[in-house]
Amino acid sequence: MTAAFDTLNDILDARYSCRGYRTDPVPRDTIQAIVRTAQKVPSWCNAQPWQLTITTGAETDRFREALYAHASENAPVPDLQWPEGYPGIYGDRRRACGFQLYGAVGIEKGDRAAGAKQMLENFRLFGAPHVAIITTPKVLGPYGGVDCGGFVSAFVMAAQSHGVATIPQAAVASQAPFVRDWFDLPEDRDVLCAISFGYPDPDHPANQFRTDRASPDDVIDWRD
Repeated sequence: MTAAFDTLNDILDARYSCRGYRTDPVPRDTIQAIVRTAQKVPSWCNAQPWQLTITTGAETDRFREALYAHASENAPVPDLQWPEGYPGIYGDRRRACGFQLYGAVGIEKGDRAAGAKQMLENFRLFGAPHVAIITTPKVLGPYGGVDCGGFVSAFVMAAQSHGVATIPQAAVASQAPFVRDWFDLPEDRDVLCAISFGYPDPDHPANQFRTDRASPDDVIDWRD
């Protein structure tokens, strides 16, 4: 193994979906450095379809308050079709993550009201001082979304290398019409996801667990 591999592996080991943040902001030059590094990911024909709308300061608080109020009263209306379901192992992994989160914040299994309240914390951006809204051109279809997924992965790793915690959020994109109107986003772009980010609160209960990963043998089908 090389030193570069070890560094990358350490960054990935350290990264997690942060659900509790300190209030102090990330300096703008640090955010720009994170985006500059994330931009280096590959994309089909080098299209680089991602565009970001990033909030700072009071705008983050205005947005979170309005988004929370809206999501509390309105059903999801995503731009991209949501999964039809999570069959088999995918559902098992999803439930395991949910049970870990609920256990960390003291929600008992079967307490639907408490679970719903915790889910709504997505729309408070988990208290993060910043959120990045990621959009992709509608005309590029699923492949624009695939390219943006690569960008999101690079963003969270670059952020981690700067000590900045993140959580990619499909939940924010579930209120796509509201998000589009709030930020006056073009109609020809899909709201793909959000990334809430900032400096982590290591003592927050929701940050006290880590999810597992499948082994290579679980995901590789060798053909010799």
